[in-house]
Amino acid sequence: MRVISGSARGAKLKAPHGMNTRPTADRIKESLFNILQGQILDAGILDLFAGSGALGIESLSRGAARAVFVDKSIESINTIKDNLQHTHFMDKADICHNDALFSIKKYNGRWNPFDIIFCDPPYHMGWCQKALLLIDEYVLLKNKGLLIAEIGADEELNTEDTKFNLLRSKVYGATTKINIYEFMADGTSRGE
Repeated sequence: MRVISGSARGAKLKAPHGMNTRPTADRIKESLFNILQGQILDAGILDLFAGSGALGIESLSRGAARAVFVDKSIESINTIKDNLQHTHFMDKADICHNDALFSIKKYNGRWNPFDIIFCDPPYHMGWCQKALLLIDEYVLLKNKGLLIAEIGADEELNTEDTKFNLLRSKVYGATTKINIYEFMADGTSRGE
């Protein structure tokens, strides 16, 4: 696993040991960041279920202004710290050792709305759906901000009665789907 582009290009990143994390494959990460290319510069990033911190670190490498990393595993938190020190981004990062869903509620009002939120929990546990609903309820995204949801290839997220519009959905291989949602803070849909 490595940083693909930007100021830390080529830097190798550590991954937490064991089966509790599933780092986003480099080919998926590259495809995703090609899509996000024009939206990263100076962005505020929230990396939920951060694992190794690879998505937030890739964003910082490509010019994001700041990133908040949230994970409940102390091993993941230590790995994120190591990766941030290795890539020299510690000064642009906040690390939150806590459950991602609890953090959304706890930090309501303390975090400014983000430009991009990465949500990459373990598949088939319902956590991405719960996070989406809480992000909507607590308005953690700026108007037209993006939620990047990495879920199982056969999973679906329900955005009915939320301010999210699905922009793009792509399945990678047999196991992974990336959904990109736009948050319309005023409640309008893309067609209005």
